[in-house]
Amino acid sequence: MKPLLRVMALAATMGLATACSILPKTEPVDIYRLPVSQASRNVVAVDWSLRLNKPLASEVLAGPRIAVIPQGNVISSYKGARWSDPTPLLVRNRLLDGFQRDGRVQRLSADDSNLQADYELAGELQAFQSEYRPGGTVEVVIRYDARLVQGRSQRILASKRFEIHQPLAGTEVSAVVAGFGAASDQLASQVVDWTVARSAQAQAKNQ
Repeated sequence: MKPLLRVMALAATMGLATACSILPKTEPVDIYRLPVSQASRNVVAVDWSLRLNKPLASEVLAGPRIAVIPQGNVISSYKGARWSDPTPLLVRNRLLDGFQRDGRVQRLSADDSNLQADYELAGELQAFQSEYRPGGTVEVVIRYDARLVQGRSQRILASKRFEIHQPLAGTEVSAVVAGFGAASDQLASQVVDWTVARSAQAQAKNQ
């Protein structure tokens, strides 16, 4: 090899080694699904259909990060951990699973399929995080502003804010995830009961 080519090859090798040494190391990330503990029920099915839409959310809650408020108004996330899906999709799927397990509304669809339904459930996700309280206690907070919408006219039939506070058994990520699961179960149960009741009222008015 000519001296000039040898020098160029050596410089390229040294540059590659330097570049490799300054690249940030990728930290391992644990991916968590949302636990579920709801049992299926044996009930009489309604005769109308429902479509569930992903809730709107702020930029902080729109991704897969597991959000935490350690103090004041500071919003952070748990290092090395994230949800299996973006939070709005995670919440929509939990609500969909809640309706399926409840059994009263069997003609269900999601906004991904864009199927027409008699009613739609939409809303905004205002909070989906753990929060540290004075005294060192920690709780999961979920705040969901729900809207029941008539499918064809897109007229809002009812709206309600659901707010869940679930105390945690510990501060480790596994305890936090378990708390999110319990809080989401509560949210799903309340939203299902409210949706069925308000839809029944709308059906009665139309008869």
